[in-house]
Amino acid sequence: MGRLDDRVAVVTGAGRGIGKEIALLMAREGAKVVVNDLGGHTDGTGTTNIAEEVVEEIRAMGGEAVANTESVAEVAGGESMVKSALDAFGGMDILVNNAGILRDKTIFNMQEADWDAVMAVHLKGHYCCSRPFAKYIRENNHTGARIINFSSVSGLYGNFGQANYGAAKAGIAGFSRVLALELAKYACTVNTISPGALTRMTIPLRENRGEKVEDEDLAAGGPQHIAPIVVWLAAPESAGITAEIFHTGRGGVGIMQQPRVIKQFKKTNGTWTQDELDLAVPQLIEAKAANMQAADESGSVITI
Repeated sequence: MGRLDDRVAVVTGAGRGIGKEIALLMAREGAKVVVNDLGGHTDGTGTTNIAEEVVEEIRAMGGEAVANTESVAEVAGGESMVKSALDAFGGMDILVNNAGILRDKTIFNMQEADWDAVMAVHLKGHYCCSRPFAKYIRENNHTGARIINFSSVSGLYGNFGQANYGAAKAGIAGFSRVLALELAKYACTVNTISPGALTRMTIPLRENRGEKVEDEDLAAGGPQHIAPIVVWLAAPESAGITAEIFHTGRGGVGIMQQPRVIKQFKKTNGTWTQDELDLAVPQLIEAKAANMQAADESGSVITI
């Protein structure tokens, strides 16, 4: 018996890296999997038959899977993934929005095409795949479905040279919170992953800093460490847990803060004067620093 027996999952960007590890683990846990991947390079160009290779790997271990090579950046692509699930397996229960590309440049050098391509695959891609699945959920009154989206610390914290990627990933976190509200009546949970893993997208970043990536690094920090929490969130055991952001990688799993007002002042008469803000703003900054210190302490690693 697996955690995902008789469940049907669509995993985007599942030809390599994190997506592949998720697809394989879901299949081991009993899910029937639609493996979506264009098979492109990390910048989104080109195509290969990598999705079919993962399908064959799943079938070789006794699982059920079909390939889908449509683009997540187009509404028709998202619709085709739902159709692939329905045609092959008769339904759909899980969507993992993992597909992504990188076109890293500072804002001084970033061209419009670099911005648009990253937004199309990441932020628009989440919309293109989630909307047809949400429509399927509503039209069939399908309860208990799961959507797992992928954000990044590049958007949640910020990262030099990734304005396009960071903006898209921050947008995905907001998109997920809204989707969780809109699908709550169908007991569909929507959660977000902030992953940290060595993949073909991130290894070059380390190598560009002059750091070698050895086999032991991949064992300790590879994409296989992301898949378990994704599978857990896709399983029935995660019922009721929604609109959360989980940070995971290198054997760790944690939950992240959501935006909240930490401290505020209110004037009863008139607008704020500059002199009054001279007094109030430093207190707000101090309150934020104390809040971050408390979060750092509560978020320190507990080894189990």
